[in-house]
Amino acid sequence: MTNLLFDTLFGKHAGSPTPFLHLPDGTTMTYDAFLRRTAQMARALTRSGVAPGDRVAAQIRKSPDALVLYAACVQSGAVFLPLNTGYTATELDYFVTDSGARLLVCDPSDEAALSGIATANGATLLSLSDAGGGSLRALADGCPESFDTVPRDADDLCALLYTSGTTGRSKGAMLSQRNLLSNAEVLTDLWAFTPKDVLLHALPVFHTHGLFVAVNITLAAGGSMIFLPGFDVDDLIARLPRATTLMGVPTFYTRLLEDPRFTERTAAHMRLLISGSAPLLAETHARFEALTGHRILERYGMTETNMNSSNPCSGERRAGTVGFPLPGTEIVIRDPDTGQPVPAGEIGGIEVRGPNVFQGYWKMPEKTAEELRPDGFFVTGDLGLFDPDGYLTIVGRSKDLVISGGYNIYPKEVELALDEQPGVLESAVIGVPHPDLGEAVVGVLVPAPGQDIDTGAVMAALAGRLARYKQPRRLELVETLPRNTMGKVQKNLLRELFADSFA
Repeated sequence: MTNLLFDTLFGKHAGSPTPFLHLPDGTTMTYDAFLRRTAQMARALTRSGVAPGDRVAAQIRKSPDALVLYAACVQSGAVFLPLNTGYTATELDYFVTDSGARLLVCDPSDEAALSGIATANGATLLSLSDAGGGSLRALADGCPESFDTVPRDADDLCALLYTSGTTGRSKGAMLSQRNLLSNAEVLTDLWAFTPKDVLLHALPVFHTHGLFVAVNITLAAGGSMIFLPGFDVDDLIARLPRATTLMGVPTFYTRLLEDPRFTERTAAHMRLLISGSAPLLAETHARFEALTGHRILERYGMTETNMNSSNPCSGERRAGTVGFPLPGTEIVIRDPDTGQPVPAGEIGGIEVRGPNVFQGYWKMPEKTAEELRPDGFFVTGDLGLFDPDGYLTIVGRSKDLVISGGYNIYPKEVELALDEQPGVLESAVIGVPHPDLGEAVVGVLVPAPGQDIDTGAVMAALAGRLARYKQPRRLELVETLPRNTMGKVQKNLLRELFADSFA
């Protein structure tokens, strides 16, 4: 038995002097240097007591070593659990507890604050900084630059990604080696990536888009990345002349269009520009093409499945659609109530089946059974339809998911936090159009009888409990929430009422 993911994506580059990462300081890290650093890190993990199958939770800033840690987990057989750097200590405690993480890796500045969480959960705490320091880095620096890759089966768990649940409890999506590798290989071919491609990477590396799409495709193709610490429009415009491809969320493209320095000439040499993680407005699509001549390629994916569909690399890219199912991936539209397929052109629930679909939710067999059908189809919760030419359009989300700036936000989690605030009788959280973020969170609050709500105090309270991207951008007060005859809050009416909140 081999380690399919490591051997196919990483191991094949051993000894290669080809550039892998172009860094902001002007230096370059070759594939060979990256893999030698990975071997040191893999050995450091084993010396820290991490065994194959153990979870390694990491809340660290984006850096070359953040990628090294991911690669080291794959090589050593550990399960990588990347965590949003915006999560609060309260949120982090849940992830470490639920996953049973053997090791928690954090920024050196957070060690004191997180030591209690690690101790309470029996996890080792080590640090890794974006400047190449930290206790884990020091341990790795003392290790040999070689490591015997741990064999893993294609269906062995490789990564655990948490996605918020509609019940307020986050769910850990279990992704196998086969899930990650199949998607990387299909997309590399579909999007025509080659060793000549230079990807401008400004995405976070704690979720599917920035890590398992952007990084894995680059590895599969043998290309390189201009590896930026985050999104900054100045950096993006400055680095674009050296890139051939860009992957971003709609915010990337709206910000570029707003900058007078971004012209047709700026993007003239680009081969491919890809958008995902949130809907791209048709207006943005049209403006971008009018300015640059490039049609942005939209695709559709999620934490549980990686990518599901894509507009064609060669062929018509239709604004407002997410293209066709990926090769080897099946997408069906079914009636959410009956489970029966609906005719082409009619709206229904989107379901996906293929080697990219996850293994289920960590320690949640009942939730897994609800969303993974016996025939292998995953019930995404999204609503969509196929047009007569086979292009998929997503029209809504039955789970009321809000996607703001590329981040998934489930209203229930925010509502639970709002409902606990002084003076709040009940709340409803909705997503409304936002010119920059795609959608922004609005909290609609109903005061308890005879009480007033201090919205400023509510916002301050949420700041210590929820990651910034989950916090409402605006709070609205209403006397009652609209309900149907069954007592269910009619969020569609609230979305209509506050649709122009950020116009």
